[in-house]
Amino acid sequence: MMATNRERIWQVIHSIPSGKVSTYGRVAAMAGLPKQARAVGRYLSELPENSKIPWHRVINAQGKLSFELGSERFLCQKLKLQTEDILFSNNKINLKQYLWHGE
Repeated sequence: MMATNRERIWQVIHSIPSGKVSTYGRVAAMAGLPKQARAVGRYLSELPENSKIPWHRVINAQGKLSFELGSERFLCQKLKLQTEDILFSNNKINLKQYLWHGE
């Protein structure tokens, strides 16, 4: 049985190592779904509460978190990334330094 689009996206996200991030668009492309970045966000919103998938490692193409600045979810995601030694500068992550290339 073939994996669903959701399962393929979750598999890619599950593969992002600690201390690295990926973008919605890159996750979609790696899952074989180019130009479906919005689907990545939608499938992330469907994760079960106790999921082990590291959702916090997915950020937008500008190196920013997609939640509203200062919101509870923004602060939760930022803290999880900082715990993995990912540094922020003006609430932005340096993609040259932290972007995961699927290696």
